[in-house]
Amino acid sequence: MHSLRFDGTFTTWRQAARRALLQGLAPHQLQWLDEEAAPGLFDEAAERAPEPSGRLRVSPELLELLESAAQYRGEERWSLLYRVLWRFVQGERSAVLAGDPDGSELHRRLKAVRREAHHLHAFVRFQPCKAAGAPDFVAWFEPAHDILASASGHFAERLGKHSWLIATPRDGVYWDGQRLLYERRCPAQWQAWVQQPEDAGQALWRAYYGSTFNPARLNRSVMQQHLPLRFWKNLPEGPLIPQLMSEARAGAQRDGQALALAGRKGKRITIGAEATAERAGTEDQAH
Repeated sequence: MHSLRFDGTFTTWRQAARRALLQGLAPHQLQWLDEEAAPGLFDEAAERAPEPSGRLRVSPELLELLESAAQYRGEERWSLLYRVLWRFVQGERSAVLAGDPDGSELHRRLKAVRREAHHLHAFVRFQPCKAAGAPDFVAWFEPAHDILASASGHFAERLGKHSWLIATPRDGVYWDGQRLLYERRCPAQWQAWVQQPEDAGQALWRAYYGSTFNPARLNRSVMQQHLPLRFWKNLPEGPLIPQLMSEARAGAQRDGQALALAGRKGKRITIGAEATAERAGTEDQAH
């Protein structure tokens, strides 16, 4: 068994995988150990062999797929990639197809990575930060996969020249208005800025969410499918969600509007069976 240690990035994994392929090392002969893996009791010493000679032809499309799938956190994170790469180089093009066992797992991971990137875009809540030297806006996010570096450009296109920062328990990204700086280990200063948001920013998010929440359309299972519980604790509106759901079950769902609005003067909007009955009564009066 050959133990290959690397720094946990796709770039260095790719270099190590190339050397292993040129040496003819099959997937079952390798153990991939990134910087987060604790050394095992019987691990062989990780020795860097002399650079083997030879050329490999791998399509850019395959490398792009493998790089995206490398963002997935889970068991056999790197060994699956090498297995797909090994089979592809050996002429088994089916290794990347959804109907193949390895290809199916590869595409499942790609789907999970894309979904987590969507979660980043949907559930990051930027808030103003007035600390000395801090960017204009800061946000905290806890992704399940390593998507921060690849998915953060979305915000650079939308916030223009405003500076902003997203910190996570692992890494962080900082936009200074012109360029994006990514740190694999989030600096302590960045995390400190993010943990001290402005109260006004928190209140603004809560006011927005409370005014747009539609109790008449509440479906708890669907809501949790699109807004997983693990994100609630870090959302400014997170504490409001259970309260609004409770109000919906207590009657706001019948009125189709939040309790704070239902008590105000104006015409009451009815929905469902109640609205049908009201329309029927109006028609009877007309006849």
